[in-house]
Amino acid sequence: MQRIAFGLLVLYTFAAPWEYSLDLGEPFGNVARIVGIALLGAVVLLVLGRGRVRCLGVMQWLVLGLFLYFACSWMWTVDSEATLGKMRAYFQVMMVVWLSWEVVETHFEVRWLMMAFTAGCWVLAALTLIDLARFGAGTESAAEQIRFVAEGQDPNDVARFLDFGFPLAALLFASEGRWWVRALALAYLPVGLMAVLVTASRGGSAAALVAMVGSGGLLLVWRRRAALAVLAGLLLAAILVALLVPVETLERLGTIPEQLSAGDLNDRLNIWIAGWQAFRQAPWWGWGAGTFTTAAHLSEGDTAHNTVMAVLVTGGLAGMALFAAILTAAALAVARTSGLIRIALGTVLAVGAVTSMVGSVEENRTTWLLFAIIALVEGQVPEGLLSRTNIRLWENRNLETGTDRLATASLPQTDF
Repeated sequence: MQRIAFGLLVLYTFAAPWEYSLDLGEPFGNVARIVGIALLGAVVLLVLGRGRVRCLGVMQWLVLGLFLYFACSWMWTVDSEATLGKMRAYFQVMMVVWLSWEVVETHFEVRWLMMAFTAGCWVLAALTLIDLARFGAGTESAAEQIRFVAEGQDPNDVARFLDFGFPLAALLFASEGRWWVRALALAYLPVGLMAVLVTASRGGSAAALVAMVGSGGLLLVWRRRAALAVLAGLLLAAILVALLVPVETLERLGTIPEQLSAGDLNDRLNIWIAGWQAFRQAPWWGWGAGTFTTAAHLSEGDTAHNTVMAVLVTGGLAGMALFAAILTAAALAVARTSGLIRIALGTVLAVGAVTSMVGSVEENRTTWLLFAIIALVEGQVPEGLLSRTNIRLWENRNLETGTDRLATASLPQTDF
């Protein structure tokens, strides 16, 4: 059952970035939801067979606390139906933090999750570029299109998910021993960047700059020549974008300085003002999970377009305190690592911080999946691991006897 559960977790991680591109409709939902239900069942059977659950870490307790708080908000919500729906949604996206903690036993398996997520980003990039290729077909609908995105996906979400893949791809390129994994990881950087740009997501493009700086820094720490090779690939991607992407798409990206100077941010400022007014009316406990549009008197389907504002309005200062504690735990977990993995995961958090300013990322499955990976890595990387002379991320070792922590034995030093 352990192997089945881990296999489902890898599949879940792979499907998360492009989940909405394969949706079977009600009652099944998208592919990640289907795999997630199967994963939940497998983990429950695994725990029953084991006869115990593992001792939870700080991250797991905090995420559980936040979910239970939002569940309790049903008692004072202004929209009970919306809160019940959001409770189900939060359970589906947050549960991976606990499920992965029960399933993953070795650093080798954490590496597999990183590879699976990067592979999922590859699929998302390919689906996005396929949408661009339809423009080249000259169809009437494509001729009017300036934003290209994978089927069923939101352009801003796609750009954000692709951005998360850059530092993980750079880490895999620098540390993986198998040539084909390294080749795919390296190729993702220019392909993923091109896919981000064709979404015409201004927030996603700004975050891509952060991701590329972090990835470039990682490769410079590893080997300078590798960073130069990546730079050449990115220049090639820029040339392809200039040749293949419609001018209107590039013009939209060029309005980023204008949006910043005007202070409107595509009408987001008005949404934030409405959200702030709603927060002032219920500052301590919030209006209830899933009630942002109701509390802020916005049209149905609108979102907060800001993670902090969304949590403040729906959960109040109490909910924000729990969410801030999760972010702090993630940052401290990354700080306790070392070498290239610290740079990679630190870049992931930086990308999340940038994108959370213009998006409600607390509702995304990918956000909690990355928190889960960070929690698994927390404090488990051997000293000196992922330095310039190491090519392996982790060894496949069993749990230390009598503990629930991953093994931390040092790896042999191996040169390329």
